[in-house]
Amino acid sequence: MRREVAHDCDVLVIGGGIVGLSTAYAITRAAPGTRVTVLEKEPGPARHQTGRNSGVIHSGIYYRPGSLKARFAVRGAAEMVKFCTEYGIAHAVTGKLIVATERSELPRLHALVQRGRENGLQVRELGAAQIGEYEPGVRGLAAIHVATTGVCDFAGVARRLAEASGAEIRYGAKVAYIDRRPDLGVAVRTSDGEIVRGRALVNCAGLQCDGIARLAGDDPGMRIVPFRGEYYTLTRPGLVNGLVYPVPDPAFPFLGVHLTRGIDGSVHVGPNAVPALAREGYDWRTVRPRELGATLAWPGSWHMARRHWRQGGGEVRRSLSRTAFTQAVRRLLPAVTPDDLVPAAAGVRAQAVLRDGTLVDDFLIKEAPRTVHVLNAPSPAATASLPIGREVARRALAMLSRP
Repeated sequence: MRREVAHDCDVLVIGGGIVGLSTAYAITRAAPGTRVTVLEKEPGPARHQTGRNSGVIHSGIYYRPGSLKARFAVRGAAEMVKFCTEYGIAHAVTGKLIVATERSELPRLHALVQRGRENGLQVRELGAAQIGEYEPGVRGLAAIHVATTGVCDFAGVARRLAEASGAEIRYGAKVAYIDRRPDLGVAVRTSDGEIVRGRALVNCAGLQCDGIARLAGDDPGMRIVPFRGEYYTLTRPGLVNGLVYPVPDPAFPFLGVHLTRGIDGSVHVGPNAVPALAREGYDWRTVRPRELGATLAWPGSWHMARRHWRQGGGEVRRSLSRTAFTQAVRRLLPAVTPDDLVPAAAGVRAQAVLRDGTLVDDFLIKEAPRTVHVLNAPSPAATASLPIGREVARRALAMLSRP
Protein backbone atom coordinates (compact mmCIF):
# COMPACT_ATOMS: atom_id res chain seq x y z
CA MET A 1 0.00 0.00 0.00
CA ARG A 2 1.35 3.43 -0.96
CA ARG A 3 1.60 5.82 1.96
CA GLU A 4 0.19 9.30 1.39
CA VAL A 5 2.37 12.23 2.42
CA ALA A 6 1.25 15.82 2.96
CA HIS A 7 3.56 17.92 0.79
CA ASP A 8 4.20 21.56 1.56
CA CYS A 9 4.76 22.26 -2.12
CA ASP A 10 4.98 20.58 -5.50
CA VAL A 11 8.48 21.78 -6.41
CA LEU A 12 11.11 22.68 -3.87
CA VAL A 13 13.89 24.91 -5.30
CA ILE A 14 17.17 25.29 -3.43
CA GLY A 15 18.90 28.56 -4.29
CA GLY A 16 17.59 32.11 -4.56
CA GLY A 17 19.93 33.38 -7.24
CA ILE A 18 18.75 34.34 -10.70
CA VAL A 19 18.67 30.73 -12.00
CA GLY A 20 16.64 29.40 -9.07
CA LEU A 21 14.21 32.30 -9.23
CA SER A 22 13.92 32.00 -13.03
CA THR A 23 13.05 28.34 -12.53
CA ALA A 24 10.33 29.21 -10.02
CA TYR A 25 9.00 31.86 -12.41
CA ALA A 26 9.00 29.44 -15.35
CA ILE A 27 7.20 26.72 -13.39
CA THR A 28 4.34 28.97 -12.31
CA ARG A 29 4.05 30.40 -15.84
CA ALA A 30 3.99 26.99 -17.50
CA ALA A 31 1.73 25.33 -14.94
CA PRO A 32 -0.37 27.85 -13.01
CA GLY A 33 -1.39 26.52 -9.62
CA THR A 34 1.84 24.57 -9.13
CA ARG A 35 3.07 25.24 -5.61
CA VAL A 36 6.73 26.31 -5.55
CA THR A 37 8.88 26.98 -2.51
CA VAL A 38 12.36 28.48 -2.79
CA LEU A 39 14.88 27.99 0.02
CA GLU A 40 17.70 30.56 0.14
CA LYS A 41 20.27 30.56 2.92
CA GLU A 42 20.97 34.29 2.67
CA PRO A 43 18.62 37.01 4.03
CA GLY A 44 17.74 38.10 0.48
CA PRO A 45 18.07 37.08 -3.18
CA ALA A 46 21.06 37.34 -5.51
CA ARG A 47 23.75 37.68 -2.83
CA HIS A 48 26.49 35.76 -4.65
CA GLN A 49 27.12 35.16 -8.37
CA THR A 50 23.99 37.02 -9.51
CA GLY A 51 24.67 40.16 -7.55
CA ARG A 52 28.46 40.17 -7.85
CA ASN A 53 29.20 40.23 -11.57
CA SER A 54 29.83 42.94 -14.14
CA GLY A 55 26.15 43.09 -15.15
CA VAL A 56 26.82 42.25 -18.80
CA ILE A 57 24.07 40.86 -21.01
CA HIS A 58 26.23 38.57 -23.15
CA SER A 59 25.53 38.15 -26.85
CA GLY A 60 26.55 34.47 -27.10
CA ILE A 61 29.48 35.03 -29.46
CA TYR A 62 32.01 32.98 -27.49
CA TYR A 63 30.17 29.70 -27.15
CA ARG A 64 30.32 26.55 -29.25
CA PRO A 65 27.50 26.53 -31.81
CA GLY A 66 24.74 24.18 -30.74
CA SER A 67 25.80 24.17 -27.07
CA LEU A 68 23.37 25.12 -24.31
CA LYS A 69 25.46 28.22 -23.63
CA ALA A 70 25.25 29.38 -27.24
CA ARG A 71 21.55 28.69 -27.67
CA PHE A 72 20.48 29.98 -24.28
CA ALA A 73 22.72 33.09 -24.31
CA VAL A 74 21.57 34.25 -27.75
CA ARG A 75 17.94 33.64 -26.86
CA GLY A 76 18.37 34.86 -23.31
CA ALA A 77 19.96 38.19 -24.27
CA ALA A 78 16.90 39.21 -26.26
CA GLU A 79 14.54 37.92 -23.57
CA MET A 80 16.46 39.71 -20.82
CA VAL A 81 16.17 43.05 -22.61
CA LYS A 82 12.44 42.44 -23.10
CA PHE A 83 11.99 41.45 -19.42
CA CYS A 84 13.85 44.55 -18.21
CA THR A 85 11.79 46.77 -20.50
CA GLU A 86 8.52 45.21 -19.37
CA TYR A 87 9.28 45.52 -15.65
CA GLY A 88 11.14 48.81 -15.70
CA ILE A 89 14.54 47.39 -14.70
CA ALA A 90 17.59 49.48 -15.51
CA HIS A 91 19.36 48.25 -18.64
CA ALA A 92 21.06 49.43 -21.83
CA VAL A 93 22.06 47.75 -25.09
CA THR A 94 25.47 49.27 -25.70
CA GLY A 95 27.22 46.81 -27.99
CA LYS A 96 30.81 45.84 -27.32
CA LEU A 97 34.22 45.64 -28.93
CA ILE A 98 36.48 42.59 -28.81
CA VAL A 99 39.95 43.92 -29.55
CA ALA A 100 43.10 42.17 -30.77
CA THR A 101 46.23 43.93 -29.53
CA GLU A 102 48.81 41.42 -30.82
CA ARG A 103 49.22 39.72 -34.19
CA SER A 104 49.01 36.30 -32.56
CA GLU A 105 45.42 37.13 -31.56
CA LEU A 106 44.20 37.88 -35.09
CA PRO A 107 43.40 34.25 -36.05
CA ARG A 108 41.38 33.87 -32.83
CA LEU A 109 39.55 37.11 -33.55
CA HIS A 110 38.63 35.89 -37.04
CA ALA A 111 37.47 32.58 -35.54
CA LEU A 112 35.18 34.53 -33.20
CA VAL A 113 33.65 36.28 -36.19
CA GLN A 114 32.80 32.93 -37.73
CA ARG A 115 31.49 31.55 -34.44
CA GLY A 116 29.31 34.59 -33.88
CA ARG A 117 27.77 34.28 -37.32
CA GLU A 118 27.16 30.56 -36.79
CA ASN A 119 25.30 31.53 -33.63
CA GLY A 120 23.11 33.92 -35.61
CA LEU A 121 24.75 37.19 -34.54
CA GLN A 122 25.53 40.26 -36.59
CA VAL A 123 29.24 40.92 -36.21
CA ARG A 124 31.08 43.85 -37.76
CA GLU A 125 34.82 43.53 -38.41
CA LEU A 126 36.90 46.64 -37.74
CA GLY A 127 40.38 47.71 -38.75
CA ALA A 128 42.66 49.61 -36.39
CA ALA A 129 41.46 53.01 -37.61
CA GLN A 130 37.79 52.08 -37.15
CA ILE A 131 38.11 51.18 -33.47
CA GLY A 132 38.07 54.88 -32.62
CA GLU A 133 34.56 55.22 -34.08
CA TYR A 134 33.32 53.39 -30.99
CA GLU A 135 36.11 53.86 -28.44
CA PRO A 136 38.52 56.75 -29.11
CA GLY A 137 40.73 55.78 -26.17
CA VAL A 138 41.15 52.13 -27.16
CA ARG A 139 44.05 50.92 -29.28
CA GLY A 140 44.33 47.65 -31.20
CA LEU A 141 45.27 46.00 -34.46
CA ALA A 142 41.72 44.92 -35.26
CA ALA A 143 38.41 44.42 -33.51
CA ILE A 144 34.89 43.15 -33.91
CA HIS A 145 31.73 44.93 -32.83
CA VAL A 146 28.81 42.92 -31.44
CA ALA A 147 25.69 45.07 -31.30
CA THR A 148 23.47 42.92 -29.06
CA THR A 149 25.66 43.04 -25.93
CA GLY A 150 24.34 45.21 -23.10
CA VAL A 151 24.22 45.73 -19.35
CA CYS A 152 21.50 45.48 -16.74
CA ASP A 153 20.79 45.21 -13.03
CA PHE A 154 20.72 41.42 -12.56
CA ALA A 155 19.99 41.72 -8.85
CA GLY A 156 16.95 43.81 -9.78
CA VAL A 157 15.92 41.13 -12.27
CA ALA A 158 16.18 38.48 -9.54
CA ARG A 159 14.02 40.52 -7.16
CA ARG A 160 11.37 40.99 -9.84
CA LEU A 161 11.41 37.28 -10.71
CA ALA A 162 10.83 36.47 -7.04
CA GLU A 163 7.83 38.78 -6.92
CA ALA A 164 6.37 37.74 -10.27
CA SER A 165 6.73 34.01 -9.72
CA GLY A 166 4.19 33.81 -6.93
CA ALA A 167 6.44 31.26 -5.23
CA GLU A 168 6.94 31.11 -1.50
CA ILE A 169 10.46 32.41 -0.87
CA ARG A 170 12.03 31.45 2.45
CA TYR A 171 15.18 33.43 3.21
CA GLY A 172 17.66 32.43 5.90
CA ALA A 173 16.83 28.78 5.15
CA LYS A 174 20.12 26.90 4.89
CA VAL A 175 19.72 23.28 3.85
CA ALA A 176 21.20 20.84 6.37
CA TYR A 177 19.72 17.45 5.38
CA ILE A 178 17.81 15.95 2.46
CA ASP A 179 15.70 12.78 2.62
CA ARG A 180 14.61 11.67 -0.85
CA ARG A 181 12.29 8.71 -1.35
CA PRO A 182 11.19 7.93 -4.90
CA ASP A 183 7.72 6.89 -3.80
CA LEU A 184 7.12 9.73 -1.36
CA GLY A 185 9.02 12.79 -2.55
CA VAL A 186 11.70 14.89 -0.94
CA ALA A 187 11.97 16.27 2.59
CA VAL A 188 14.50 18.97 3.40
CA ARG A 189 15.54 19.98 6.89
CA THR A 190 17.02 23.44 7.29
CA SER A 191 19.68 24.40 9.81
CA ASP A 192 17.05 25.83 12.17
CA GLY A 193 15.19 22.51 12.25
CA GLU A 194 12.36 23.39 9.88
CA ILE A 195 11.22 20.58 7.55
CA VAL A 196 9.84 21.30 4.08
CA ARG A 197 8.36 18.53 1.93
CA GLY A 198 7.99 18.62 -1.84
CA ARG A 199 7.10 16.26 -4.64
CA ALA A 200 10.23 17.22 -6.64
CA LEU A 201 13.49 18.98 -5.87
CA VAL A 202 15.47 21.45 -7.99
CA ASN A 203 19.07 22.18 -7.02
CA CYS A 204 20.11 25.68 -8.14
CA ALA A 205 22.54 26.25 -5.30
CA GLY A 206 25.35 27.73 -7.41
CA LEU A 207 28.55 27.73 -5.38
CA GLN A 208 27.10 25.00 -3.14
CA CYS A 209 25.40 22.87 -5.82
CA ASP A 210 27.75 19.87 -5.65
CA GLY A 211 27.30 19.65 -1.87
CA ILE A 212 23.52 19.78 -2.24
CA ALA A 213 23.71 16.99 -4.83
CA ARG A 214 25.63 14.81 -2.38
CA LEU A 215 23.13 15.59 0.40
CA ALA A 216 20.44 14.28 -1.95
CA GLY A 217 22.40 11.04 -2.35
CA ASP A 218 23.74 11.71 -5.84
CA ASP A 219 27.31 11.72 -7.12
CA PRO A 220 27.56 14.86 -9.25
CA GLY A 221 30.75 13.63 -10.95
CA MET A 222 32.33 17.08 -10.54
CA ARG A 223 33.29 19.58 -7.88
CA ILE A 224 32.84 23.30 -7.75
CA VAL A 225 36.24 24.98 -7.67
CA PRO A 226 35.70 28.64 -6.79
CA PHE A 227 37.55 31.37 -8.67
CA ARG A 228 37.47 34.91 -7.37
CA GLY A 229 37.15 37.72 -9.88
CA GLU A 230 38.51 41.03 -8.65
CA TYR A 231 37.35 44.37 -10.03
CA TYR A 232 38.44 48.00 -9.99
CA THR A 233 36.41 51.12 -10.69
CA LEU A 234 37.88 53.55 -13.22
CA THR A 235 38.19 57.06 -11.74
CA ARG A 236 38.05 58.55 -15.25
CA PRO A 237 34.95 56.86 -16.70
CA GLY A 238 35.03 59.20 -19.69
CA LEU A 239 37.86 57.09 -21.11
CA VAL A 240 35.37 54.37 -22.05
CA ASN A 241 32.05 54.64 -23.92
CA GLY A 242 30.73 51.10 -23.60
CA LEU A 243 32.14 47.58 -23.27
CA VAL A 244 35.66 46.60 -24.35
CA TYR A 245 37.02 43.04 -24.18
CA PRO A 246 40.31 41.38 -25.12
CA VAL A 247 40.42 38.33 -27.38
CA PRO A 248 39.93 35.38 -24.99
CA ASP A 249 42.24 32.40 -24.70
CA PRO A 250 40.17 29.39 -25.90
CA ALA A 251 42.09 27.08 -23.54
CA PHE A 252 41.04 29.11 -20.48
CA PRO A 253 37.34 29.55 -19.63
CA PHE A 254 37.65 33.19 -18.57
CA LEU A 255 37.27 36.24 -20.79
CA GLY A 256 40.19 38.29 -19.47
CA VAL A 257 40.31 41.76 -17.94
CA HIS A 258 37.74 43.94 -19.68
CA LEU A 259 36.10 47.36 -19.37
CA THR A 260 32.40 47.65 -18.61
CA ARG A 261 30.37 50.85 -18.43
CA GLY A 262 27.52 49.97 -16.10
CA ILE A 263 23.97 51.20 -15.92
CA ASP A 264 25.01 53.85 -13.37
CA GLY A 265 27.65 55.30 -15.71
CA SER A 266 30.63 54.00 -13.76
CA VAL A 267 33.24 51.84 -15.49
CA HIS A 268 34.33 48.56 -13.95
CA VAL A 269 37.67 47.04 -14.87
CA GLY A 270 38.20 43.30 -14.48
CA PRO A 271 37.85 40.63 -13.47
CA ASN A 272 40.93 38.52 -13.10
CA ALA A 273 40.46 34.89 -12.01
CA VAL A 274 42.30 33.63 -8.94
CA PRO A 275 41.61 30.59 -6.74
CA ALA A 276 39.29 31.53 -3.91
CA LEU A 277 40.14 30.09 -0.49
CA ALA A 278 36.45 29.60 0.32
CA ARG A 279 33.29 29.02 -1.70
CA GLU A 280 32.26 32.55 -0.84
CA GLY A 281 35.77 33.93 -0.43
CA TYR A 282 35.62 37.47 -1.75
CA ASP A 283 39.13 38.42 -0.61
CA TRP A 284 42.42 36.73 0.30
CA ARG A 285 41.59 37.04 4.02
CA THR A 286 38.53 34.78 3.79
CA VAL A 287 39.74 31.22 4.33
CA ARG A 288 37.52 28.28 5.24
CA PRO A 289 39.83 25.33 5.89
CA ARG A 290 37.15 22.69 5.37
CA GLU A 291 36.13 24.06 1.98
CA LEU A 292 39.71 24.66 0.93
CA GLY A 293 40.63 21.14 2.01
CA ALA A 294 37.79 19.68 -0.06
CA THR A 295 39.02 21.60 -3.12
CA LEU A 296 42.59 20.38 -2.61
CA ALA A 297 41.40 16.80 -2.07
CA TRP A 298 39.65 16.74 -5.46
CA PRO A 299 42.03 15.20 -8.05
CA GLY A 300 40.67 17.47 -10.73
CA SER A 301 42.05 20.53 -8.91
CA TRP A 302 45.60 19.25 -9.29
CA HIS A 303 45.15 18.16 -12.90
CA MET A 304 43.72 21.61 -13.67
CA ALA A 305 46.61 23.37 -11.89
CA ARG A 306 49.20 21.42 -13.89
CA ARG A 307 47.40 22.24 -17.11
CA HIS A 308 46.88 25.96 -16.48
CA TRP A 309 49.67 26.93 -14.08
CA ARG A 310 51.12 29.53 -16.42
CA GLN A 311 47.83 31.38 -16.90
CA GLY A 312 47.02 30.95 -13.22
CA GLY A 313 50.34 32.46 -12.17
CA GLY A 314 49.64 35.53 -14.25
CA GLU A 315 46.19 35.91 -12.69
CA VAL A 316 47.62 35.74 -9.16
CA ARG A 317 50.31 38.27 -10.05
CA ARG A 318 47.64 40.71 -11.26
CA SER A 319 45.74 40.11 -8.03
CA LEU A 320 48.70 40.99 -5.83
CA SER A 321 50.05 43.89 -7.92
CA ARG A 322 47.97 46.85 -9.05
CA THR A 323 50.80 47.75 -11.41
CA ALA A 324 50.55 44.33 -13.10
CA PHE A 325 46.77 44.69 -13.30
CA THR A 326 47.19 48.13 -14.85
CA GLN A 327 49.55 46.71 -17.47
CA ALA A 328 46.85 44.25 -18.53
CA VAL A 329 44.34 47.08 -18.86
CA ARG A 330 46.77 49.29 -20.81
CA ARG A 331 46.91 46.73 -23.59
CA LEU A 332 43.41 47.99 -24.42
CA LEU A 333 43.36 51.46 -22.87
CA PRO A 334 46.88 52.98 -22.94
CA ALA A 335 45.96 56.10 -20.95
CA VAL A 336 45.19 54.18 -17.74
CA THR A 337 47.52 54.56 -14.75
CA PRO A 338 47.49 52.73 -11.38
CA ASP A 339 46.00 55.85 -9.79
CA ASP A 340 42.96 55.51 -12.09
CA LEU A 341 41.97 52.20 -10.48
CA VAL A 342 40.02 52.03 -7.21
CA PRO A 343 39.26 48.57 -5.73
CA ALA A 344 35.63 47.46 -6.09
CA ALA A 345 33.60 44.50 -4.82
CA ALA A 346 34.78 41.09 -6.00
CA GLY A 347 32.75 38.11 -7.19
CA VAL A 348 33.29 34.34 -7.16
CA ARG A 349 32.68 32.07 -10.14
CA ALA A 350 31.31 28.59 -9.41
CA GLN A 351 33.35 26.59 -11.91
CA ALA A 352 32.63 22.87 -12.24
CA VAL A 353 35.77 20.76 -12.61
CA LEU A 354 35.75 17.07 -13.55
CA ARG A 355 37.96 14.46 -11.91
CA ASP A 356 40.45 14.60 -14.79
CA GLY A 357 40.85 18.37 -14.44
CA THR A 358 38.57 19.35 -17.30
CA LEU A 359 36.82 22.64 -16.67
CA VAL A 360 33.21 22.04 -17.67
CA ASP A 361 32.57 24.38 -20.58
CA ASP A 362 28.81 24.13 -21.06
CA PHE A 363 25.91 24.47 -18.67
CA LEU A 364 25.50 21.14 -16.88
CA ILE A 365 22.04 19.94 -15.88
CA LYS A 366 21.53 16.41 -14.55
CA GLU A 367 18.47 14.47 -13.45
CA ALA A 368 18.10 12.00 -10.61
CA PRO A 369 14.98 10.47 -9.01
CA ARG A 370 12.61 13.36 -8.31
CA THR A 371 15.50 15.80 -8.65
CA VAL A 372 17.01 18.18 -11.18
CA HIS A 373 20.55 19.37 -10.45
CA VAL A 374 21.99 22.50 -12.11
CA LEU A 375 25.70 21.74 -11.67
CA ASN A 376 27.49 24.27 -13.85
CA ALA A 377 25.93 27.67 -14.41
CA PRO A 378 28.58 30.39 -14.29
CA SER A 379 28.61 33.29 -16.75
CA PRO A 380 26.66 33.70 -19.01
CA ALA A 381 24.03 32.09 -16.78
CA ALA A 382 22.57 35.44 -15.70
CA THR A 383 22.06 36.40 -19.35
CA ALA A 384 20.64 32.96 -20.13
CA SER A 385 18.63 32.62 -16.92
CA LEU A 386 15.17 32.79 -18.51
CA PRO A 387 15.83 29.95 -21.01
CA ILE A 388 17.68 27.95 -18.34
CA GLY A 389 14.74 28.37 -16.00
CA ARG A 390 12.33 27.10 -18.64
CA GLU A 391 14.50 24.05 -19.34
CA VAL A 392 14.79 23.17 -15.66
CA ALA A 393 11.08 23.83 -15.15
CA ARG A 394 10.21 21.51 -18.04
CA ARG A 395 12.19 18.70 -16.44
CA ALA A 396 10.75 19.30 -12.97
CA LEU A 397 7.16 19.43 -14.23
CA ALA A 398 7.72 16.19 -16.16
CA MET A 399 8.69 14.54 -12.88
CA LEU A 400 5.43 15.66 -11.28
CA SER A 401 3.47 13.90 -14.00
CA ARG A 402 5.14 10.57 -13.34
CA PRO A 403 3.61 8.12 -10.86
